[in-house]
Formats: sequence, C-alpha cells, structure tokens
Amino acid sequence: MIQVVSRLNWAALYATSESGLQSPSTPMIGSIHRNSLIPLSVLFCLLAVGNFSAARNLLAGGDDPKGSVVKISVTLRNPDFSHPWNKANPTEASGTGFLIEGNRIVTNAHVVRYASQVYVQPDQSDEKYAASVEAISYGLDLALLKLEDPDAVGDLKPLAIEPNITPLRAEVNVYGFPIGGNQISITKGIVSRIEYTNIGNNQMGLRAQIDAAINPGNSGGPAISDGKVVGVAFSGVKNASNIGYLIHSTELIGFLKDIEDGKCDGNANIAGFFQTTENPALRAKLKLPKGMGGVMVSELREPEDHPLRVNDVITKIGEHSIDSQGNVKVSELSLNFGYYCPILEKDGKLPLTVWRDGEELAVDCPAPKEFRSLLPFLNGLYPRYFIYGPLAFEAATGELAVSLMSDPRAAMVFGSRNSPLISGLQRQPTDELQELVVIPAAPFSHRSTKGYRTPLLSVVDSINGIKIQSLKHLVEVFRDCSDEFIEIDFAELGAEKIVFNRKEIAAATESSLADNNIRKQFSEDLEEAWNNGKAK
Repeated sequence: MIQVVSRLNWAALYATSESGLQSPSTPMIGSIHRNSLIPLSVLFCLLAVGNFSAARNLLAGGDDPKGSVVKISVTLRNPDFSHPWNKANPTEASGTGFLIEGNRIVTNAHVVRYASQVYVQPDQSDEKYAASVEAISYGLDLALLKLEDPDAVGDLKPLAIEPNITPLRAEVNVYGFPIGGNQISITKGIVSRIEYTNIGNNQMGLRAQIDAAINPGNSGGPAISDGKVVGVAFSGVKNASNIGYLIHSTELIGFLKDIEDGKCDGNANIAGFFQTTENPALRAKLKLPKGMGGVMVSELREPEDHPLRVNDVITKIGEHSIDSQGNVKVSELSLNFGYYCPILEKDGKLPLTVWRDGEELAVDCPAPKEFRSLLPFLNGLYPRYFIYGPLAFEAATGELAVSLMSDPRAAMVFGSRNSPLISGLQRQPTDELQELVVIPAAPFSHRSTKGYRTPLLSVVDSINGIKIQSLKHLVEVFRDCSDEFIEIDFAELGAEKIVFNRKEIAAATESSLADNNIRKQFSEDLEEAWNNGKAK
C-alpha cells in the first residue's frame, strides 16, 4: 500500500486496496552480524575512499536483504473524476521497492500510477535518485522502475526471486517503509493461505495471505523467505488484525517474462462465468458420472463462434482434473482452475476437456488476456469528457463502478435505481452500446437548469430519441442537432427527463467554460468528432 504524505482527492483513490492499519514496530537497523568477521583493512579502505554505502552493506552483512530495499517517493497527479478537465493537485506519497537483476526496481503499480516524478532512496541514505516507469501491469499491480543513472545503486545486491509456490506456514519477513520515516521496517509472519483470485482491474493472479500487517508505505516491498523474494506486499485488510496480502513471486516472474517484448499483455483466462457442479439435481440434469467433477459454463462473455456452449462442463484443463468446486490440485494446495490458464495458454488457446451431451470432448478454447467491458479501467490514462451548455459529460470507468460498489449505501441506492454502473463491469460492449456516458458533476450555474434535480452520475440513455452509444456518439449527436429543443433521457429508474432550448444552452457553453476556468470544451480525442461537419 502506498503511504500518502498529504491529503489526496478521495475520488482518485477509490480503486486502490489500501488501509489505515497501525504500523508495525521497527527493529534496530544496521547491527553487526556477530558471527561474521570483517577485515578492518577492507572496511577502512572503503571508508577512506568515501564508499559509505558499500561499507554500510559490509557492516550489515552481505546477505542482509534490507540493503536491497528502497523507499520510493512520488509526486502524483491523480485524475479529478468530478472535474475531468483538471488533474488533481500534486500530492506527495511514498511506497517501497526492491532491486532485482539488471539494476531494475520492482514496486506496485498503484505506487507509481499517475506519478509525474519518481525518486528512489536506499536504506540509511539521504540520496534520492530519479527513476522512471519502465513497465507496468495495472491488473497484477506490479511495476518496474528504471533509474536515470543505472550506476546510482550499483553497490546494492539484487534480490533473487523464488520460482516455486511457497509452502503454507512458511515464515516470511516483509520489508518496507510504512507510516513515514526513512528507517526500514521489518515484520515477521507466516503464509496462511494461497489462492488464485482477482488482484485488480479484472485480472486474476496468485495471492498469498500472511499474518503480518501491510500498512500504507509498505506497498511494493518484498516478502522474503530463505533468502528469496516470495511475494510483493500490496494490500491489507481494514478493521482486521495482522492480515496482509502479497502478490506471489510466480506472478512477478510471469510479469518480467511478459514484458520482455516491450509490452504487458497480462494473464490469459477464459471469458465466461461458471458455477460448481456440487448440487445432486444439477448433476443428474447434466448426466455427470459419479466421481466426475468440473464447472458448468453458465454464461460466455464473447458467445459468437465460441467453441464452448452454455451448460458445458469443463472437467479438465490440460491434464489437470477440475473438482466439483472448480479447483485443481497444485502441490499441497487446492486452487481455482484458472491458475493453469496462463501456464497452459499457447497461441491464444487453452486445451480443455468438456462434458457435453453425455460424452467428453477435447476443446481448444480462446484465452484472451484482456476483457472488454462497458466500464473499462483507465490504466494510467485520464477521464474523457465533453461540455455542452451547463452540463459536463464523462465516459464512465471501472474505477467509478468500484467506488460505488465499495460503498454499501451507494451500491444500495444505485442498485435500487437499476443503474448500469452497477452491472457495467461485467457487460460486454456491443455495436449498439460501446461505453456508458455519465454526468460527473452538478450542472454549471445557468438559468436553463431551473427546477431540475441534479442528475449526478446518471447514465445518458438517449438524446432526442437517439440512443447514445458512446461519448463520441454523444458529441456527434449534439454537433448535428438542429431541433428547437434538446431532450435528455437517463437510464436509471425514476430519473427526470431534462429538456433545454438548444440555442440557449449552445450559447451558454462559452460562458460555462470561461466562468469555471476550463481551457477546453472536450478531451483531445473528441476534437475531430466535434469539428467534423460542424459547418454543414
């Protein structure tokens, strides 16, 4: 979790999995290993030439992992979702990272997301070295930093990464810089659970639960067992005692391999929804033989020309049998069968065995690495917007949906209104509906809004009877409209219809921009759509 030094705009943080747990105690740092003998001549030579960092590492012991852990300080320019024409004010924050081969530094994506400046500071050092983001996976919450001066931390020893799944009950030490200060903190715990689950932004991955607290500022720090990195700290649990979560080291290895070609594709998966086959009546209906497990396909996200069918039962992935709860055996663990998707995927396909109509079939199933959604995540971009008269319009995002669903009261209100924002994350774009468009803020002050309730976060359904397909389409509808009135209908139950005089609100656009110090009427991607054909 990233530690925020000063206050952040709340809306810019609603997709992060951060908590406010108390920080762990900080043990003494830099003590001499009593069982190691240091030649004084070597130490004095290092001090004489001014190589204090190397001398410090020698005193701390060459294999001490804390010498490879760094504090990351960032200046963030988060989005301002309620005023998408602006970026939020600059905010200082910090997290943790660690050195791996090639003088590269691993941290969490959410530590450096929207960072305009990134600095790396070794433990016990007052030097901060400029860095940039070399690669990032928003779905797995991992990022790789590159130092502007590759020799800046050349005396630090890179940490080795454990390629195998960590045994349950393994002892781990989590290194980081939680809750302020430049002194490193080390917390100890055991691995209590390992599961293949959603990590972020519709991305599945292997996650380990430990009984050591993960606090703001710990984000991106290594968890080390037997001298190797077994995970990357990324979240804690609010109102829980000493529970933290790690992105497993196998996901880090996969991420590093993924970006070798210069881009991050993510983990392969199956674009569908599944249910267990535990119920006896369901098993009888499907004519599943006794002892056969598997998961039933209940819905496909991309149904056209898909080799799977609804009511198929996936019984194996590769040679690995799936039980009736949807799990596979992996060493001592029972993991969701999706664990094998990125491992077995080849050329975009997965080998599956399917039970259909009383017999088993071999199926090569598509394995996309990215899900299309009506509410896509921004992944480091800024919201797209358009202003017309007293109203601002914004393309809705996954961050907005997560924010609403994370707040029980908001989820209840928007759910009761049947808002598409609640279901949009799981809905696939179509030709008729490519994205959702919302009103992100209260209307600007203008007499044309008299008597209307504020349609805050309402989804635009149609304008003058034309169903709105996307923000770009909304711009084109406004651009080409020659009717006397503009009539806006919203998708939510009980939402008011809004009617404006077209010429009146068109004329109000310039004053809305000027009165609110808004530089542009639209985000850059919409300029061509607005200007194309306007003079006709």
